[in-house]
Amino acid sequence: MTYAPPEENTLGVIIGGKPRHAKSAAVSRLAGHDTPRLSSLGTGFVGVGAAVLVSLRAIYGLVWLVAQWDQYPNPIPAALAWIALIIVIVGTITTVQLVSGQLPHWMFALFLVGLAAVVALDLYAIWPLHDIGGYATSAIAAGMTLLLVLTVRPSSDIIISVSAIGAALAVAVIVNVPFTTDNLAPQITAVSFAVLPTVIGLALIRNFRRLVQVELDRVLVQSTLTAPRFAVGMMASEELARLDLAAEKLLDSVANGSTKLPLTPKIASTAASLATELRLHLIEGRRETWLYHAITESDLLGKSVRLTDKGSLAGLLDPVQRDGLLSTAWLFVTDTTKRGAKNSVHITIAPSTTVLSPGFEDKVAIGIAITSVGVIRNRIDSSTWEAIAKVGSYTDSTEDSSVRLDIECLVDNPADQ
Repeated sequence: MTYAPPEENTLGVIIGGKPRHAKSAAVSRLAGHDTPRLSSLGTGFVGVGAAVLVSLRAIYGLVWLVAQWDQYPNPIPAALAWIALIIVIVGTITTVQLVSGQLPHWMFALFLVGLAAVVALDLYAIWPLHDIGGYATSAIAAGMTLLLVLTVRPSSDIIISVSAIGAALAVAVIVNVPFTTDNLAPQITAVSFAVLPTVIGLALIRNFRRLVQVELDRVLVQSTLTAPRFAVGMMASEELARLDLAAEKLLDSVANGSTKLPLTPKIASTAASLATELRLHLIEGRRETWLYHAITESDLLGKSVRLTDKGSLAGLLDPVQRDGLLSTAWLFVTDTTKRGAKNSVHITIAPSTTVLSPGFEDKVAIGIAITSVGVIRNRIDSSTWEAIAKVGSYTDSTEDSSVRLDIECLVDNPADQ
């Protein structure tokens, strides 16, 4: 049979439709909705690094302000801009450390108002000098200050904010500065220093979050390698634990006398619902193998891998062969050779007609065919071939943009177990 992706993956993300194991109202009342939601993936340390970087940039800008103090027609607005920027930096660092999760909208709006005031005061102070790139200090540091809220605000908010600061500086340069071959480079450099650090930070934080999510997903899926041949998945195990808790609460209330016997119709209906759902969970999925659960409950594999295993033969593989097969699927899916390209993998497992050599009478041959679309044969990493070799002997072929692997896998005869 061909399996479809699940409604919920290992990271607890609902990806469409109703939950596979929907709880009744009675169970929900007893067990409660206490599943923790996915939170920030360890980006706190990134925020600390950003705070250090912004502080160093502020010190550098202050040094330039002091060095050019005598050249300002009126240095008071420039000093006020730096006072405002220091208040914004200190206040933001303190707030981010205290706030759990995202920065509230009103706090972020106050943060942006402070940065806008800093840019306006700095540009006002240096406007008569007609050299924005040569004398702007706090205005450039203001763009970099957005690094402080990278981990507590959506990327779209940061992009809009840094674009607005970059546009304001660019317009000021175009309107105020008479361009010459000597001053063109400093103007471009100043705008770049205000915008690029935040843009680079956004790219880094996005890749970091993706890396952590993928690795966390893979670690969770790896737990299936030692699972029995037929078993319920991780999501079903969690649901069973909730149902068990609800049943224990009901039995405890009967034991301590808080629930009188005979049961009222309402409580009796609750007990019947619990018993029914427990029976369904205990008998459900007993023909689903470890590989089915590994694929369907993975956020990454569930979107890109299809499994056809009519005889549930994947359950016969030993842990080493399972690790090789699962690693192969992971490496094929994550080996994107073209920007925006999506790899897809189809795994077919069926009995093999190969005649075994003498001495292997206690073994059974299984044929595993892996077809991967979007992977170029000469770009496959050597670690992929090592993973495939763990499963069994193989042959490979290419057709159009597909790579096909035919693996001959020897497993213990289930009749001898």
